[in-house]
Amino acid sequence: MGAMKKTFAVIGEDARQQAAAMYLRGRGYPVAAADEVYRADFILLPMPLDAGKAGLARLLRAAKPGALALGGMVSPEAQAAAEAAGVVLLDYFAREELALRNAIPTAEGCIGLLMQHRRRTLWGSGLLVLGYGRIGRALAVRLTALGAHVTVAARSAAQRAAAETEGAAAISMEKLPAAAPNFDALVNTIPAPVVTAGVLRSLGKNLGGGPPLVIDLASRPGGTDFEAAKALGIPALHALSLPARCAPVTAGAFVGQTVLDILHERGELYDDE
Repeated sequence: MGAMKKTFAVIGEDARQQAAAMYLRGRGYPVAAADEVYRADFILLPMPLDAGKAGLARLLRAAKPGALALGGMVSPEAQAAAEAAGVVLLDYFAREELALRNAIPTAEGCIGLLMQHRRRTLWGSGLLVLGYGRIGRALAVRLTALGAHVTVAARSAAQRAAAETEGAAAISMEKLPAAAPNFDALVNTIPAPVVTAGVLRSLGKNLGGGPPLVIDLASRPGGTDFEAAKALGIPALHALSLPARCAPVTAGAFVGQTVLDILHERGELYDDE
């Protein structure tokens, strides 16, 4: 008979945390609530994690010796609280596999926003995607599959080549102002000020059918001049945390999967677990 599996305490009531707990249970791990953290081998904390979230300091002080905590987007204050409690705290959001997985619901959520806020089909539309990292790539590939004519603007020649091999057109960032009049929808994934007032003023000028649409997926403060967009009457959405908003069950399963990857790599769990 195999050894008893180690116990997780999953902290947080939002849909993503509950889905992570469901994923861990499905893998056969006992899952405890916050008031049973004292018996958990691993403590799965929410994202983003700051020192005040879920009474973090108090909760970690209740952990049993040797317990390991895992949170997402861990703030320095949260890390300090863990150190004061003598608990090792790891950041699962820093993992590449989670970023790659999260690009999928981010792309799907963005496609939903494009369909909701435009009056044209994606099929046959010219769409401009800035950046070809994890999210830009996931989005451009899916838009192309839906029949959109996607143009990727990226600084890296290698990224532009990758976009072209996967069915999109590609331009350098220097050509963005000249290209903007030919597009009535722009999605930015670059966390730098690239969607300037000049780009916004020219966006969609060669097309009719109402104001253009900007969706910014980059982390705060984004890459769009939102004040200029407002002054120009251009809808500009800063669409953050789309995995949790649009697909919390999938996003929670991704967290659970990533946490198990981390623990196996650290030797805290073994392949037969």
